[in-house]
Amino acid sequence: MESTEELRLALQDIERWEQDQKDLWFWEKIGRLPFQLLDRFTPKALSSKIGEALDELGHYVQAGGKYLVSEQGTLQQLKAAAGWKPREDEEARELTIGDVGDFPLRVMEQVADELIRSRSNLATLQGATTGIGGLLTLAIDIPAVLGLSLKTIQEIAICYGYDPNEKQERIFTIKCLQFASSDIVGKKAILDELAAYATVDKANRQMMSQLQGWREVFATYRDNWGWKKLFQLIPVAGMLFGAWINRGTLNDVGEAAHMLYRKRRILERLSAQTEG
Repeated sequence: MESTEELRLALQDIERWEQDQKDLWFWEKIGRLPFQLLDRFTPKALSSKIGEALDELGHYVQAGGKYLVSEQGTLQQLKAAAGWKPREDEEARELTIGDVGDFPLRVMEQVADELIRSRSNLATLQGATTGIGGLLTLAIDIPAVLGLSLKTIQEIAICYGYDPNEKQERIFTIKCLQFASSDIVGKKAILDELAAYATVDKANRQMMSQLQGWREVFATYRDNWGWKKLFQLIPVAGMLFGAWINRGTLNDVGEAAHMLYRKRRILERLSAQTEG
């Protein structure tokens, strides 16, 4: 296990990353304009799919639904990276999420990095494929990217020993998604809010029990497709921009989840060392 000094150094690295989080890039800001202009021309099929994805996001917070990830694949990666085996005084058993919470940070970070690279590559291929079909294929692409983003965050949660099946963890998942798509003011508010996860008992997290921002998450997500919708009117450009934007989306989501879960685990370990 890491020393207090090692944990503090790791925490400083995350705090530097938090300071580097800036406002939206200029192209992202003006990217919302073409979305607003094109929105009135959006086919009903696409609008319907966006509405379905919004409803499913709310259902995910309440009950998990189809966006819940299977933890076995991620646990097997962690098991291999850590060289984990049951203790000699234990009967043969499989690795659990509870066991992962005691793994060294370097193992957690290694597997999380591998997952982010893998999911970003998958999102790139998905964006290029749906980009070939032009505007109409966004009806497939938007829910698919949303689902992949949620599952990536859940996999990173498992890497740090947190169970995404729990409702409080699903709320944390949505907050990570919200952080990745927020401006600098929104990021600061979310960081303040998430700090409670490492310092307050679950029973007292009433301010997190009601998620007010999940609709804003999807609204922001949708706004950021402005450039993509514009360029998907041209099939070749749509393929290139689809791949680029999808890859950037998964990289941003993965980085945010990685840093926020890592910070949470570090703070919990520091708190345990202080109490010990």
